[in-house]
Amino acid sequence: MTGVVGDAPTSEGTHPTVLLRVRKLMDKAAATTNPHEADAFARKAAELVARHRIDPERILDPGAGDDLVVRQVALGRGAYVRGRLALLMAVAATHDAKVVFGSTPNGTVAYVAGFASDLEVVEVMYHSLHTQAASQMSSERRSTGAATQRFRRSFLFGYADRIGQLLADTRRTIEDGTDAAESSGRPDMALILQERSERVDEFARSEFGRVRTARAPGAAQATGWHAGVAAADRADVGRARLSGRRALGRG
Repeated sequence: MTGVVGDAPTSEGTHPTVLLRVRKLMDKAAATTNPHEADAFARKAAELVARHRIDPERILDPGAGDDLVVRQVALGRGAYVRGRLALLMAVAATHDAKVVFGSTPNGTVAYVAGFASDLEVVEVMYHSLHTQAASQMSSERRSTGAATQRFRRSFLFGYADRIGQLLADTRRTIEDGTDAAESSGRPDMALILQERSERVDEFARSEFGRVRTARAPGAAQATGWHAGVAAADRADVGRARLSGRRALGRG
């Protein structure tokens, strides 16, 4: 069964305990000021997500109720919308989810297509990582308001790019280790995952229809970009993070 949903309840495809553990680990990593503790909690969360994604019992169970769906993620308005989109796409790509976006009276909305169990994890990780980025961006000030906005915007793009690399690295490490440990009597998980990805592609084409390519975002500022990359290396996906959680205003 397929469908289009907004804030859907947890599907049977993701065991509630797994999602709860991911949330708790990321919260612990964000709360501690000890970089070693943060790194340990974060690595555990990233590995748990990657292992859950390739769990044979989950993806081979025909009665798991893991439907293909579309979720909506509000991106707001202003100068940071495309940066938020880049971060969401970086997280979604690790789970073979597809993202498009459009304008609504209430601001820009992203539409994410994929398996329900994968999208639940995508949403948890995106919102956590965006909160971390916003906290660090809010402490950045430049000589003028316009310069501050340019720096923060570039920061978010650099952060999103590096997060995508870190998540992809974790995924490859887990999958390579699983491939090496598989015996000849077990299913070919790489092939199964490829088939799931192709199903998502087909579903996205059906649900989204004709998609117009968006205009490329403006060029990022080098110093802001590199600051964002450095911040991503401290983020809760396998690196320590800075303390402090000030909120970033609308934009």
